[in-house]
Amino acid sequence: MTEHTRTDGLPGIDEPALPPIQERARPRNERMAADKIECNACPILCQIGPGRTGACDRYANHEGTLVRVDPVVMLRRQIAEGEPVLVAFAGRPSLPGPEGATPPVDEAQAAPWSGDLLHADQVFVTGIGCSTTYPDYKPAPFIVGSKVDGVDLVTVVTEGIFSYCSFKLKIDTDRYLGPEQANVRCKGEVVGHVTTAEYGSQMLSLGGVHHLTGGSKKEGRITLDVMQALGNKAAVELTIDGGSQIVVQAGRAPIVNGVEEQRMRVGCGSATIGIFARQFHGLADEVVVVDDHITGVLTEHQAGRCLDMRASGIRMRGRKSTPGRYFQVANPGTGWGGTDIADPLTILEGWDEAVAWPGLRLLMTSTTGEHASWYVLDEALVPREQAMPPALRAIVERIGENCEPSLCTVLFLGGAGGSLRAGVTENPVLLTRSIKQALVNVTCGGAPAYVWPGGGITIMTDVMRMPDHSFGTVPTPALVAPIEFSMRLDDFRALGGHVDHVRPLEEVLRHGAWHNDGAPTARRWLQASAGNPWPLGRPPVIG
Repeated sequence: MTEHTRTDGLPGIDEPALPPIQERARPRNERMAADKIECNACPILCQIGPGRTGACDRYANHEGTLVRVDPVVMLRRQIAEGEPVLVAFAGRPSLPGPEGATPPVDEAQAAPWSGDLLHADQVFVTGIGCSTTYPDYKPAPFIVGSKVDGVDLVTVVTEGIFSYCSFKLKIDTDRYLGPEQANVRCKGEVVGHVTTAEYGSQMLSLGGVHHLTGGSKKEGRITLDVMQALGNKAAVELTIDGGSQIVVQAGRAPIVNGVEEQRMRVGCGSATIGIFARQFHGLADEVVVVDDHITGVLTEHQAGRCLDMRASGIRMRGRKSTPGRYFQVANPGTGWGGTDIADPLTILEGWDEAVAWPGLRLLMTSTTGEHASWYVLDEALVPREQAMPPALRAIVERIGENCEPSLCTVLFLGGAGGSLRAGVTENPVLLTRSIKQALVNVTCGGAPAYVWPGGGITIMTDVMRMPDHSFGTVPTPALVAPIEFSMRLDDFRALGGHVDHVRPLEEVLRHGAWHNDGAPTARRWLQASAGNPWPLGRPPVIG
């Protein structure tokens, strides 16, 4: 069985057959084999043989009928213990989730839903598995009407086909990953670049339309594979030109050159001096916090001056910025404080003999406390390493304690423009304006999305707040991601929405999507994340 011949949900496996999506099958091409179906869910227009799926693995030919392989994902609000579970019907057990995922509600075992719409605000229909309406000449697959606090709401639900999209990675480490603007590669193909570093984090920008469509076919395919894997919280191995080899995964620590990172720095070298100056005072005569960006020197620093510390006469390499703050003491790397040094004494140029003294106590540490050494100057003013006193060791450990765990954060960034908006309204610009006026709440799989200012609908969301396996692909190549637009019914009507296609939540739960011709829709229930605001909360008040 090849990669594109899976038959999930079709006869011959444990799961029962899924309901037909008859309207999505185009009339048969005369040159196409009689037993094949042409699918128009994306521009590929796959001709699907019996028992097989299309190139995206999302649609299949079941006994001559085009069916949607994946179930629609429904979210339930957190339900108090002992409170009855809200379900739609008891006809089809939910599909098993990935290992470690929040277990879905098994509809075959749960009590049937009573139809009481007093609990309608406990259900949210996501775009995961709901299908697209490409090329969006018709309304979205789900346009759901509900009521919250006596206010009539509408949620327009679809799967968007995103060519204009990318992932922004925030990698919490002070290790040097590579020069800014350097190419990031996967399997030899360029899939993104290194962008500006932020406080305690290295940043990557991966994907985007130029890599998907502007390069070779192989580059587009591998870029899409990387994007889908990252969105679905899987690990991806990347190499950076002139830099490191890394493994990144949403919600996990990065692995840099085969070593799993542990800590995000507490701050730059200057900040570390400022935070811990009072604790160092009296225990050390000089403290140097090594940092790739700003190395701090205690006695010269404003914090040391405020404590009336005696000048040590230390002479530092690099470029002095302000008192106690040095730039470029070493090259970037994976050693002390994100530099390329293994011996911290290499950043010292010596001591002022008129100021320094034998017996001077010197602590050198990194911004994470992972590296630290204790020295005492001998009669020739040469630092000699000694065992670190317990009181100083406790402060170094406190630096480490104040460092947050190293983590990879993966943010999906997509442009929800083009024809996708036509599934909401016949006048797409009114949807854009309503979103900018905070009349519409945009979510991705029920997770909150930040809408960027300026033109268009550019959204960004943390994939860790989305349900597992939220992303799919089509081989155009483009990423498939869920998107939902929730608003007041009156506002939906005002923006020219497809009001005639609004269906009450009760009907959707009983019968499924509009294009299923009344047949029950395969679905999977998940409990909404407690960390996410409920998408159908109290509507915003404007003005």
